[in-house]
Amino acid sequence: MVGFSLLSTLVVCVQLTGPSAPQVSAGKAEPLFDGKSLDGWRYYLDDHMVGMEDVWSVRDGLLICKGEPMGYLYTKRAFKNFRLRVEWRWAPGGKPGNSGVLMRINGAPMPLPRSIEAQLMSGNAGDLFGFHGMKLAGDTARFREVEKHNIGGHLRGVGKIQGNEKEPGEWNVYDIHVQGPHIKVWVNEQLVNEATEAEIAPGPIGLQSEGGEVHFRKIVITPLED
Repeated sequence: MVGFSLLSTLVVCVQLTGPSAPQVSAGKAEPLFDGKSLDGWRYYLDDHMVGMEDVWSVRDGLLICKGEPMGYLYTKRAFKNFRLRVEWRWAPGGKPGNSGVLMRINGAPMPLPRSIEAQLMSGNAGDLFGFHGMKLAGDTARFREVEKHNIGGHLRGVGKIQGNEKEPGEWNVYDIHVQGPHIKVWVNEQLVNEATEAEIAPGPIGLQSEGGEVHFRKIVITPLED
């Protein structure tokens, strides 16, 4: 997904407000990736002649995404309210690129599905986007909206408060709390974003293929009560 700083040159600001995100209580944590296989996952790619194993593979306990062609890996299970912890890095020695963690995926499959994204583009981790009309709001100073984005459709975005990524090639940790209309995002244990009025729709968790080899290891979800 295009970075928030680049997006800001194309957008119209709107005035939206909402309450602060609440504290959440944790239930039983469940690994979504077992470090050995892609059991529990499906995929969608823009090029239908390319198979899952051509883009996503498991090696030495890591889930590796080559980044091309565009598409996403997604869980067979749907989640609505949860705490999600994801560890990622850009391939050591390679050029950092673009990816994202997709949440509440719904609607027809497409290269960039209707969903809420926690951005992974290098230098932009912590930005939040809602694609194809997916509702999302936040601090008016950091909120942007585009009605006809070339791949995101009607797009809403909430830019991060501050960044906290490590150097490309080093491991980072996302800690994302999604409960009802509230979303909070931590990068490497630092709160970097908060959004409100998020659309509530159960859906899979997804990992994007969108340019640049990216590695994942621990992917753990803790479902939360409604």
